[in-house]
Amino acid sequence: MGDESTWSYPDDGEAPSRVVLVKPFAIDSHAVSNERFRTFVEDTGHVTDAEQLGWSFVFAGLLPDDFPDTRAAADAPWWRQVFGASWQQPEGPSSSVSKRLDHPVVHVSAGDCIAFAAWAGGRLPTEAEWEYAARAGSTTTFPWGEDLVPDGVHQANVWQGEFPTTNTMDDGWLGTCPVDAFGPNAFGLFNLIGNVWEHTADGVLKGGSYLCHASYCRRYRPAARLLVDAASTTGNTGFRCAR
Repeated sequence: MGDESTWSYPDDGEAPSRVVLVKPFAIDSHAVSNERFRTFVEDTGHVTDAEQLGWSFVFAGLLPDDFPDTRAAADAPWWRQVFGASWQQPEGPSSSVSKRLDHPVVHVSAGDCIAFAAWAGGRLPTEAEWEYAARAGSTTTFPWGEDLVPDGVHQANVWQGEFPTTNTMDDGWLGTCPVDAFGPNAFGLFNLIGNVWEHTADGVLKGGSYLCHASYCRRYRPAARLLVDAASTTGNTGFRCAR
């Protein structure tokens, strides 16, 4: 577990590389989808933190050109405060998940994820469990080897081009993709790298997202981690359950 190579971020606490033992556990083959989350909401009446707050952060590149100026995150101006953005309306009131039911649910806080997991009879995975599942027995930078795009074949949904202005979409996607897109790892698990960051029980996000790019965020690796405010919600963060 962990990484101390030139790919790692010392301030993230990835290092040192170390051996960690985990007890047997089960983990979802893919992130929780909008359809599955909708069933949870219909069954429980759960209202997410983003819905209660009235807004969430959305990547500016997914907003229409005439979208009114709103507050941007100070250290990441590509994140825009969008009123009405939630899991049901990922880019605000003019958007809908109706045609993205097989995509991962986003704009969920750690509390939302814990509530869903309890309803589903599970829990959030620990960081060690998540990384063990993502590595799938590998010790390489990526679960499939050392090259991000081996032999020109994309293995994950991450940013291509020049961030944050130009995404060539060589992998076929601008924002999120279906939860079972791309091939599974050696454990039969999908999209642990890229697509959406995933909450863990230890207060860190794992896996990177569709916005990760080598120019500023080489965190689309099993070892990478990102500290997060438990109440924060964004358009590139989801989760999967364990038990």
